[in-house]
Amino acid sequence: MKTTIEEVGDKIIVTLDGELDTAAAVGVDNKMTPLYEGKQKEIVIDCTRLEYIASSGLRILLRIQKQAQVNQNHVVLKNLSENNKKIFELTGFDSIFDFE
Repeated sequence: MKTTIEEVGDKIIVTLDGELDTAAAVGVDNKMTPLYEGKQKEIVIDCTRLEYIASSGLRILLRIQKQAQVNQNHVVLKNLSENNKKIFELTGFDSIFDFE
């Protein structure tokens, strides 16, 4: 799993590439630490290359979303595949996040 984070203007762009499964979750969560800081930014998570997301990956995204609300940030998930959209729908996460 490759995770890239870059700051572009007033946005933080996170690119997820690969499978966000249990094996990758700890490394990805550690890399996401800057997103938990109190910067007022829009967080865009680009899922174009996200092949699969497990429950451990959903927990990471939920943690980002909750902390973003505390920091008055906005989180948007972008370019989810149809299979990953179904996972969000089945778990009810489609009502928690904004999608693009």
